[in-house]
Amino acid sequence: MHQAIVRKPAQSFSMGLSTANLGPPEYVRALSQHTAYCEALERCGLLLTNLEPDDAYPDSTFIEDTAVVVGESVILTRPGAASRTGEVASVAETIKQFFSKVESIQDPGCLDGGDVCEAGNHYFIGISERTNEAGAGQLGRFLTAFGKTHSLIDTRGIDGLLHLKSGLASLGDNRLVVIDALASFKEFSDYQLVHVADGEEYAANCVRVNDKVLIAEGYSRFGQTLASLGYQTIALDMSEFQKMDGGLSCLSLRF
Repeated sequence: MHQAIVRKPAQSFSMGLSTANLGPPEYVRALSQHTAYCEALERCGLLLTNLEPDDAYPDSTFIEDTAVVVGESVILTRPGAASRTGEVASVAETIKQFFSKVESIQDPGCLDGGDVCEAGNHYFIGISERTNEAGAGQLGRFLTAFGKTHSLIDTRGIDGLLHLKSGLASLGDNRLVVIDALASFKEFSDYQLVHVADGEEYAANCVRVNDKVLIAEGYSRFGQTLASLGYQTIALDMSEFQKMDGGLSCLSLRF
């Protein structure tokens, strides 16, 4: 990876969607945590494109949901929450500066980027409260046309799992990080599974960026597990984003 697109939280951040029941985020602290996140991406060798905060869209800092990068192509999404639909248009022009082939999810499809986990040439697509069968099917057809394979993972009914990547991450090396609720899915049987301990489920949303893995701070057992596997980690305080159902992968588009 060489590039990332990020967007600072807007002053309206606390008005965004959340099911976490952890209280409202502290805006100044969220800005500080976002700055540390961006610095970590730069430490991993990425050049950042910083978009201006957008008060019209409180969730717009979670920029990963607006697009899915597939090699030299990108698919603009159609978020499942009506309040987030306009976020795609607000980042589309920037995305088009980096990709010559741009596709889009169309009505009646809905797709959030947080429901798409890339594992090499294979992609896992979550069917969730934010991504429907029509949206997943459209993405699947794009992936097939691009020479990629995919599997559909129905996460509806799994408590506390907003997006597929809330409980699943690819580390490369044929390894997947999984929460217990996903570990038994047959689609993951060909991978070495790295289990997240009970009570540390939030840590599953980690991000492999080149030779390092970004992890949420405060989940020591998971950090020790990754260290035992030989991964270099960077632990980041994500408390204010966790309050708004967000994780590490949500805060950037990486390519």
